[in-house]
Amino acid sequence: MKEGKITRWLKKEGDKISSGMAIAECETDKSNLEIEAYDDGVLLKILVPEGGAAPVGAPIAYIGKPGEKIDLAAVPAPKVAPAPKAAPAAVPAVAGALEPQAEPTAPMPSRSAVMAAAKAAPAPAVEVGGRLRASPLARAIAKDQGVDLASVAGSGPSGRIVRRDIEQAMKGAPAAAAKPAAAFPRAARGGRPEPELLPVSGMRKVIAQRLGEVKPGVPHFYLTVDVEMDEAMAVKEQAKALETKVSVNDVIVKATAVALRRFPRLNQQFAGDKIVQLHTVDVGVAVAIEDGLITPVVKDADQKGLAEISAEVRDLAERARRKALKPEEYSGGSITISNLGMFGIDSFIGVINPPHAALIAVGAVQPKAVVRDGQIVIRQMMSLTLSGDHRVIDGAVGAQYLQVLKGVLEHPLRMLF
Repeated sequence: MKEGKITRWLKKEGDKISSGMAIAECETDKSNLEIEAYDDGVLLKILVPEGGAAPVGAPIAYIGKPGEKIDLAAVPAPKVAPAPKAAPAAVPAVAGALEPQAEPTAPMPSRSAVMAAAKAAPAPAVEVGGRLRASPLARAIAKDQGVDLASVAGSGPSGRIVRRDIEQAMKGAPAAAAKPAAAFPRAARGGRPEPELLPVSGMRKVIAQRLGEVKPGVPHFYLTVDVEMDEAMAVKEQAKALETKVSVNDVIVKATAVALRRFPRLNQQFAGDKIVQLHTVDVGVAVAIEDGLITPVVKDADQKGLAEISAEVRDLAERARRKALKPEEYSGGSITISNLGMFGIDSFIGVINPPHAALIAVGAVQPKAVVRDGQIVIRQMMSLTLSGDHRVIDGAVGAQYLQVLKGVLEHPLRMLF
């Protein structure tokens, strides 16, 4: 993210502000996020009006003492620079607070000036009004990994906890108290293993280089297989009889995840001079929204039941259409599913969603005449097309994975074992 658009101010000039309070909403390329204030005071001056945009790191407003004068000519540049010895008391709220992809690599400001360098030793996060100072991304990572925020020292502005603080706590403080389980029972299943970096062989380097010359960017290849869906459709009807709402797409999400767990060779990503071997199975589900496409991620989909996947996918899709997803809900993932079957599309070729190494394009389930044991019979058939990143996986690897996936979909009981 390089620029954010202010869609709505939640506070107006003159309003009293507390640290951690949401003061504005910002539109990113994927969702709308709230900007939190770093400090206590009064909203003195709004610099970027509703509908206006600001580069990441640029001030959007000033927070200070009531009646404090502001020198607008002294508005700092977007890039963080070392502060002079005597810093102004007014504190600008910074658009960079919203940056979802990476926390700042250098210490952010102290209370005296938002652009000042933080102290060398980070202070423990101060709880203000019963709320710990922590960025939304840091809170999400801490919740997912079971890290107690109260035990983490913050290196951000005013001792705010940021992502690097959580990562440091995970490395150096394994005894941190775990938080209660989240709404989806991932925590009870144990921690999520970290990805593993594998060396790239000489042959793989040449393949990546040569195919990258033919197809710049991500060199795609495509494989298609027809799947008999009668048994999978029966699962849907059985769930309906139990008053549980499960769609064909939910079954495909679960089967894709189970197949990926059983065939981890496809669960990799290309990272230049390394191959990233993922040990978690997180499935992205493409969702069409008014002005584009977004891919929310169902984490640990291989460990979840169909009812749980169904509820999570519906919730993610609904919030995606409202642009209310959090960055961690549409980031990462192992593989993407793009389903156009509901529009009557028999088959299609999808474009890989980086950094995933594969995408499954799903066509419609339709009755077709097929040959079984020398007899022509009618079966519910569906076409799956795998788009693969040829830099990290080959056609044979993709074909083997499709064999596993086809077997799971045609015999859904395999998802239980």
